[in-house]
Amino acid sequence: METNFSGSNTEALSSKKIHTYDFKKALRFSQDQIRTLSRIHENFARLLTSYFSTQLRTYVQITAEKVEQVSYTDFLENIEKKSILGVFEASPLNGSMVMKFSPEVAYVMFDRLLGGQGNVGQKPSDLTEIEISVINRIFAQSLGCFQEAWTSVIELTPELKEVEVNPQFLPMASPNETVIIVKLQAKIGETEGEIQLCLPHLVLEQVLPKLSARHWLASQKKAVEHEEVEVLERRLHATKMDVAAVLGEVAIDIKDFLDLKKGDILRLDESIDAPVKLYIDQKQKFLAQPGISKGRLAVQITGLCVEGEVCDEG
Repeated sequence: METNFSGSNTEALSSKKIHTYDFKKALRFSQDQIRTLSRIHENFARLLTSYFSTQLRTYVQITAEKVEQVSYTDFLENIEKKSILGVFEASPLNGSMVMKFSPEVAYVMFDRLLGGQGNVGQKPSDLTEIEISVINRIFAQSLGCFQEAWTSVIELTPELKEVEVNPQFLPMASPNETVIIVKLQAKIGETEGEIQLCLPHLVLEQVLPKLSARHWLASQKKAVEHEEVEVLERRLHATKMDVAAVLGEVAIDIKDFLDLKKGDILRLDESIDAPVKLYIDQKQKFLAQPGISKGRLAVQITGLCVEGEVCDEG
């Protein structure tokens, strides 16, 4: 049996773009999911900037540079020597993830947190007990920021499992497993370096349906509304209000007012036992009893005034 191709069919085939596909490096994440992961970790970078600026007492700027999917082998092969690697889990997700600090970033943090000026100096091959203690603090706080950044998608409980300086001791995924690499550019003082996250596909698999633009925008709207309420409450709590205790009132003629002088007595319209009126921003809200507290004039609230009703003296 013979098959003949016409000239038009041959031209149609040749005009189609053909892309090579590496089955060992399968793309498991959609572009929509990648964009959502980028937004999550842009927030993560802002949270890290805020935290480390306070802790290191110097200029800190951390920005989300890139989110990409690669094989786990590619991630391991691109780890710089003497990087600090924190292996962590985040229930309810199953499996391990990695947070990596490049040597420059890690050691300038060590120096600043130990009271230095942020000099990188010589990087030892092994961490001292003091450095391990410091890096555990750094990872713990960074994972707190990671938890907060993911709140709009899922409530996570991150936990640091171990700290490594040798990537060969990180058998947390198969060589060809697809992983998400989040690259953050960090500048601390004059030192620049990188912070990375390695998030395996198998770990993120259960939250993939939530990593869509529609779900993200809906959750962000709820988060923003909640955030706005909290901000409004904080501002209201800090608002200053004028409080005035009024002993009594009296109406006088303008002529009498103009003739007032030192020593004159004005008889008020309240008896000596009557409570004083307490005004909040020129509106009567309470009744009170005048007195002295810690050597200062004071009033004790004795009743509540509701607009349009007679004040309740309790």
